[in-house]
Amino acid sequence: MAQVARNLTDPVDGFLRDHLTVICDRDTKFTAHFKEILSAAGVEVALTPYMAPNANAHAERFVLSIKSECLNRMIFFGRFRFRRAVGEYIAHYNRERHHQGIDGVITRESGQRLGRVRCRERLGGLKQYHRVAA
Repeated sequence: MAQVARNLTDPVDGFLRDHLTVICDRDTKFTAHFKEILSAAGVEVALTPYMAPNANAHAERFVLSIKSECLNRMIFFGRFRFRRAVGEYIAHYNRERHHQGIDGVITRESGQRLGRVRCRERLGGLKQYHRVAA
């Protein structure tokens, strides 16, 4: 794990070189030496709470969604294209995608039945139908 930490914080091509925080669970593989290497590189190690198996359930759900709905369906040629796709998906996920509502029923805003139905498309396939103001 010490070598993994050194690879992650490599100043040239380490995955964490532009990041300030990494979230780790309390698995024994994240040793004190692993955390020291990250801290020495300026990366803060945030630990999940004790006995909280669902502490990162929201993050895991987002990762599952972005992988299955976006990343596994595309081939990226360069970092710019990848970051653009992730940015578009995040906008879709937070603003347009239907999340489970109250008791499994999607909530509706008042006045939603007025206006014409339009389709907004992101990334050449993520479609969101919405009504424009009447």
